[in-house]
Amino acid sequence: MSVEFYDVKNRQKVTVEDSQITKTSYTSTTKNGSVRTRYAFRGKLSDGRNVTKFCSKDDWDAKDVPVE
Repeated sequence: MSVEFYDVKNRQKVTVEDSQITKTSYTSTTKNGSVRTRYAFRGKLSDGRNVTKFCSKDDWDAKDVPVE
């Protein structure tokens, strides 16, 4: 299985295999004090650059890749 990312430098969509993907979560605190968590997949391109794709928690939980 693979994930499709958008390569900002080359302005095109790229596909990255699961072996090159990790998942991560970003937490931030809003102005009113609540905590917001965003979930993302991070892929490594063949030239060494990283690409990020934000996703839903359901997709994040379903994907069996290492957590960064």
